[in-house]
Amino acid sequence: MRSFHYVLAALAATSVALPSVNHVVHEKRDRLPPGWNYHEKLQSSEVIPMRIALTQSNLDKAEEFLMDVSHPDSPNFGKHWTHEEIATKFAPSSETVETVTSWLTSSGIALERISRSQSLGWLKFDATVAEAESLLKTEYHVYKHETGKPHVSCSSYHIPEHITPHIDFITPGVSFDTKVPQAAVANNVEKRAPSTTAAAGPPVQTHAALGVGAPTSGFLPKKGANIDIKGIIDELRNCNKYITPNCLRALYLFPPGLTANPQNSYGIVEYTPQAYLQSDLDLFFANFSKNQVQRTPTLNSIDGGIPQTTNQGFQYNGESDLDLEYAMALINPQKTTLYQVGDQVEGASFNDFLDALDGSYCAGDDPFQDATYPDPLPGNGAYTGPKNCGGFAATKVISTSYGYNEADLTAAYERRQCNEYMKLGLAGTSFLFSSGDRGVAGNRNVCIDPATKEYNDGNSGIFNPSFPSTCPYVTSIGATQIVPGALVTQPEEACQTVIFSGGGFSNVFPLPSYQSAAVKSFFANHPPPYGADRFNNSQNTRGYPDVSANGANYVVAVDGQFALVYGTSASSPVVGAIITLINEARFAAGKGSVGFLNPSLYANPDAFNDITQGGNPGCGTPGFTSVSGWDPVTGLGTPNFPKLLAKLLALP
Repeated sequence: MRSFHYVLAALAATSVALPSVNHVVHEKRDRLPPGWNYHEKLQSSEVIPMRIALTQSNLDKAEEFLMDVSHPDSPNFGKHWTHEEIATKFAPSSETVETVTSWLTSSGIALERISRSQSLGWLKFDATVAEAESLLKTEYHVYKHETGKPHVSCSSYHIPEHITPHIDFITPGVSFDTKVPQAAVANNVEKRAPSTTAAAGPPVQTHAALGVGAPTSGFLPKKGANIDIKGIIDELRNCNKYITPNCLRALYLFPPGLTANPQNSYGIVEYTPQAYLQSDLDLFFANFSKNQVQRTPTLNSIDGGIPQTTNQGFQYNGESDLDLEYAMALINPQKTTLYQVGDQVEGASFNDFLDALDGSYCAGDDPFQDATYPDPLPGNGAYTGPKNCGGFAATKVISTSYGYNEADLTAAYERRQCNEYMKLGLAGTSFLFSSGDRGVAGNRNVCIDPATKEYNDGNSGIFNPSFPSTCPYVTSIGATQIVPGALVTQPEEACQTVIFSGGGFSNVFPLPSYQSAAVKSFFANHPPPYGADRFNNSQNTRGYPDVSANGANYVVAVDGQFALVYGTSASSPVVGAIITLINEARFAAGKGSVGFLNPSLYANPDAFNDITQGGNPGCGTPGFTSVSGWDPVTGLGTPNFPKLLAKLLALP
């Protein structure tokens, strides 16, 4: 820190003439997200913590770096970077630090008030509201959530035009990613089902990364009927009605696990209050994986996360029970790591999880957007310890069955998070995300009104893609099903029972090189019957999902009984289990993990079962259609384990 101030003091002493100042809008919000209302103008004398996210270096080369260690044709495949190498490569340049600091000091923010985060990615200082408003040509107001939670925000802010290449975003800003108590979220977030009100959804490009684990979050799996499992256990002839671990092994031709290399572990991420019940795991294992009875996942408690048992029911236990029962059974005897994120009061966002893996990512967290620990909110289960910044190791495969609408969040927020997935891919971790369950519509079955840019009732409007699935540095997993009445050995179709496989094209992220040929082929050979009024048909943006797995009729033990469960929430853990088994084979051969998967997957489409039936309707349309080759319904198809194993095991 002394060297930082020395450089800046020297810079100030030179009295370099600054460019003529022309302020431009850096971020803007058109309207408030639901549940928030204007409260009052923030007093000019109030002091607020300002955080400036500096533009990172070498992001223009990020794909090049990642392809170098991830593309099967690269001589450096598998030569993953250390975290120190990653931090150094992407740290903001001295030019960026000096340019932004010069702007601040010339605007009246004394040098001694400015500090740089340990991560090197943020500048921090406290300012009065009057100073901040003058600096950013804006006004700050206090807004209140219907639960009473306050939030400081502005509708837009401006910075000098010559500064824009050096700043990602500033907080407090236009964001509404503020945490509210989980109980309040539970009462105010709609369950995955068509909207029952005429109110519009969250405004496009507004932060909404709160309550991802709330019991009414739209990304949770869908519960079907309770069932009596007598007569279906291990009987493959019933797989078209009841999916069990052996059905999945038969579908994708992979064997039970045999070894447990200590280098290998499969990570499952859950967001409080979502939690598993040990009694449910034992009930499932007693019937489908007998030697795992009383087995528990290795718990990594992040920001006070615990598998809570205070609240029970499918809306609290369905997701975690599903994820862990199948992840653990399919890779047994390999180890499963549970990342339980967030306490029972604030909960957590994806950023809070990433913070725990990479301390350099969270050093710039601001109290207006991310969870604050010790938890300032009252209530049982509040975490009173310090926020977890680093200290947790990333497993080689991490599956997450939660997500947002891409339109929930600002592009700057999404790009910064996406780049973190890129960095962890460089380090050798495979990130998998479920693609969503509403076809081309968004989470909670909403689409985007073309006139107002607000969410509508899902019966019309612009298709609503899913994030992080649209991030080009994660692997997005869609859903299939066994054709009703068909055998487990027959081709599957896109999932059309209870849920529809999420898929489409990003409005934020460009088309990655590894996917270019597949997307171009899709448009050339199977052009969708929609125009730009429905989706981003530029043919230049990221398409999703990448691959798929079965997502219908899963037999899951929940709250002491068996039920059928549906969703890409099931598909992602299955593909993650398959990759974990492949990593096990690579470790046994003296090799490392595959790491970022997508280049190898797209280079080997013959390692997947092509899905050519079904579609993913939404927004009052039939959606996209499953066709030969990659498509935005089921991606490349479902894994053929022997072929995929051979391809990935042959790599260095």
